Amino acid sequence: MTIRAVVWGENVHEQTNPLVADIYPDGIHGTIATALDCDEITAETATLQDPDHGLSEDRLTQTDVLLWWGHAAHGDVSDAVVERVARHVHAGMGLILLHSSHFAKVFKRLMGTPCNLTWREAGERERLWVTAPNHPIVAGLPTHFTLENEEMYGEPFGVPEPLETVFISWFQGGEVFRSGLTYRRGAGNVFYFRPGHETYPTYHDPNVQKVLRNAVLWAHNPAPRLQNVGDAPNVPVNAAPEPIVARGPSLHQDGEEGFR
Repeated sequence: MTIRAVVWGENVHEQTNPLVADIYPDGIHGTIATALDCDEITAETATLQDPDHGLSEDRLTQTDVLLWWGHAAHGDVSDAVVERVARHVHAGMGLILLHSSHFAKVFKRLMGTPCNLTWREAGERERLWVTAPNHPIVAGLPTHFTLENEEMYGEPFGVPEPLETVFISWFQGGEVFRSGLTYRRGAGNVFYFRPGHETYPTYHDPNVQKVLRNAVLWAHNPAPRLQNVGDAPNVPVNAAPEPIVARGPSLHQDGEEGFR
């Protein structure tokens, strides 16, 4: 079965900054989608400017893995779309957050933390070290690889403790950063991958492209999407698995939705 991926990009700097437009003439989202396309993955794109940001209920229902790149326009993303994406992640859709998407509304929503960090934009060398050599996301990669120019992100990184730390980055100025982190939210697999500043050709790098393809394969959950993941049903006394008799007063009648 082919995995259906959608690459979401805010598509702002590609339209307003000549340097970014020159590096990514098809947009960052388009470059990533082209890199993902293979026998196992079909990739489409969506942008901030599309109706519903390109992430309608029907579109997300048909999406196995969503990749998200944002930086300049986090606040312009609709809260309704954020909640829709989070619900689909909880139901089993994979989600991959890229670079400055650490501050994306959807990442903060799923992490429940500030997701803050330190940073410096100086075109520094970044060396990414594999810290989980048997993890599927690093399959076929060397023990480390280098990006000659990148924005620095440094610790502390204000996120919850991950399931796995897959990469740690070292930067030319001396900082280090947990740059590849996995999470599970509900039935959805979530991966944060740090590199990808828009003024550098990071997404043209073969190792980065391999990470993204591996990450899509890892994030895909082949099980049917869960339904009604936000429901909290009131189970009537007469529907209990074992016979019981109500022994105390109740705020609610059987079947009422209750306070939420």
